[in-house]
Amino acid sequence: MKLLQGQRLSLKLGGRQILDSVDIELRPGEMLGLIGPNGAGKSTLLKLLASLLEPDSGELRLGEQAYASIPPEQRAWRIAWLAQRGEVHWPISVETLLELGRAPHLSPWQQSTEQDQEVVERVLVECDLTALRERPVDSLSGGERARVLLGRALVTEPQILLADEPVAALDPAHQLDMLNLLANYCTADRGVILVLHDLTLAAHFCHRLQLLYRGRTLAVGNANNVLSPQHLQTAYRIRPTQPQAPSPFAIPWQRIP
Repeated sequence: MKLLQGQRLSLKLGGRQILDSVDIELRPGEMLGLIGPNGAGKSTLLKLLASLLEPDSGELRLGEQAYASIPPEQRAWRIAWLAQRGEVHWPISVETLLELGRAPHLSPWQQSTEQDQEVVERVLVECDLTALRERPVDSLSGGERARVLLGRALVTEPQILLADEPVAALDPAHQLDMLNLLANYCTADRGVILVLHDLTLAAHFCHRLQLLYRGRTLAVGNANNVLSPQHLQTAYRIRPTQPQAPSPFAIPWQRIP
């Protein structure tokens, strides 16, 4: 069984072919990393999966159901979307914003329950937000806001989490924390698809990688196969090398407790 599947997805925007017959699938318990150079179509593909854009052609399925047959309110709690450089335009507290994330589970005018509050409290701890819970979201730094928006997505308890460059604004320690959190979110009936530019982190955390290039899938599979010198040279125009110690840079690989 697949949590999500897209077949032959194509889309033109502004007369330009952004995606061209792309297939994608997410398996239960999996974190799938979308990688590729700027303009390859990664964010656009993620928006198609989140129903923020409609493909010109192709088919999208959630489990065994076609997207079109699933009511929007049901999709809202099955799929969560974490946007790239997401913004919050209201001076509300961190805790209030997370509480709003429980809305898909409530009927109109229903008050939040004790269970809803338990979920919010758990996510505040998981995302290292307890010290920020009363702070207005619009007063936070970019990295703090990124963690808040991840928390906002997690409190929905979605079956599928779609995240567009979720660690771009974070320091190395919080990058590791967030990716560990996303990896642990992938259980028997849940999965994550995320866009990453850091190939080292992508290889370390993702179960599979899908490399996009010029709107098509260049390679998909485990990191060893996808991140081959030939693929990286084609997609990124680079010649990869294995750093030798002492290295002039540090690769974040393991968080020290």
